[in-house]
Amino acid sequence: MNLLEVENLCKTFPSFSLKDVSFKIEEGYIMGFIGRNGAGKTTTLKSMLNFISADKGKCIINGFDISQDEMNVKKSIGFVSGTDAFYSTVKIKKITSITKKFFDNWNDELYKKLLVTFKLDENKRIKELSAGMKIKYQIALAMCHDAKLLILDEPTSGLDPVSRDELIMLFREYISDGKHSILFSTHITSDLEKCADYITYIKDGKIIKSTDICSFKEEYILVAGKKEQLTDELKNNMIGLYQHNFGFEGMIEKSKMDLTKDLQITNPSLEEIMVCMERENFNLKGDEN
Repeated sequence: MNLLEVENLCKTFPSFSLKDVSFKIEEGYIMGFIGRNGAGKTTTLKSMLNFISADKGKCIINGFDISQDEMNVKKSIGFVSGTDAFYSTVKIKKITSITKKFFDNWNDELYKKLLVTFKLDENKRIKELSAGMKIKYQIALAMCHDAKLLILDEPTSGLDPVSRDELIMLFREYISDGKHSILFSTHITSDLEKCADYITYIKDGKIIKSTDICSFKEEYILVAGKKEQLTDELKNNMIGLYQHNFGFEGMIEKSKMDLTKDLQITNPSLEEIMVCMERENFNLKGDEN
């Protein structure tokens, strides 16, 4: 069963537009949602959840069409924003007491467990929390009403490496029953290397690729060589070509490996794929050769 189905989502602004964004997530998986700043990640999430009105398209979450049954959709999800979400002077325990009233499936035992795990003091006010602790509190609220789908917008950006690793393990545990899923928007692609099953890549408001993470990474190879090894044919097929005084480097589709004879080739990380995809061909030497 698909917990999330986004179909042909469009939203136009004066200087930016989403263009027929479509992807889906089955039960029991984590999908990484990646793209550079301004690519359309947050606009997609806000349009999906009706925080802003889409011009066209459909979003089905847990079997509910958000345009027709927004209340049931929002009861079945947990949403975490990378920005401040609460009044700064209110205590944690006050926010929790209000929040839990909206959910029939609120799990107080899990909530208390997460408070201990995240080292959160209920008597603290939001303004007394660090950026990382604010995110952890949002995650605690999102996970404690049996949300079938967690939608996370840059949840780990304010956390130290140890805290990020703890969250990754928590996310894997959350989906382990095969009934929950996570849509995880982030710039920290190393986090996705540890937990994501699928990757959806958005660029300039358009989905470039949505597939399992292994297929996504195996589609490309990194190439480097001396400047005299850069043939015209290879140059025309390079993605994110970077030329410098010592030679060149960049990425190429693995299906065109025959062009890379006698060159250095390595398998790319998610970050390296994203950098090459976004980098315009760059010639440090400033010439055309």
